Amino acid sequence: MVGNVLIYLGVVVTPTLLFAAVSAVPRVVAAIRARRARAPAPTHPPVERIAEDLRRVRRTLVTFEPGTPLVRRRATTAAYDALLDQACRSVGVVHHLDDFGEGFERDIERLRTEQALREAGLVLG
Repeated sequence: MVGNVLIYLGVVVTPTLLFAAVSAVPRVVAAIRARRARAPAPTHPPVERIAEDLRRVRRTLVTFEPGTPLVRRRATTAAYDALLDQACRSVGVVHHLDDFGEGFERDIERLRTEQALREAGLVLG
């Protein structure tokens, strides 16, 4: 008699357990995929690297000798301005470097942008 009860329970319980297991498979697979999903890769370099590049290029600008060719000065200044733009976008600082051509106004805006980056916590040297 006990054997018959065990067989009856097996026939009744087994399909229920199988259905519960099969219906849980999509949730388990989704959980595994979510766990394995990688965070999206950043599209810009880390702000530490940008700050390091800014310090390096700034050091180069400051140490130019009087006989340095004008093309080299302008290229280095353009590279420095591009790095300032990247740094501003990374930390959320507004700049107006693109509003001015080469000259006194752009130099003043460059200084203002450097100060704003310092106030945002970037160490420029």
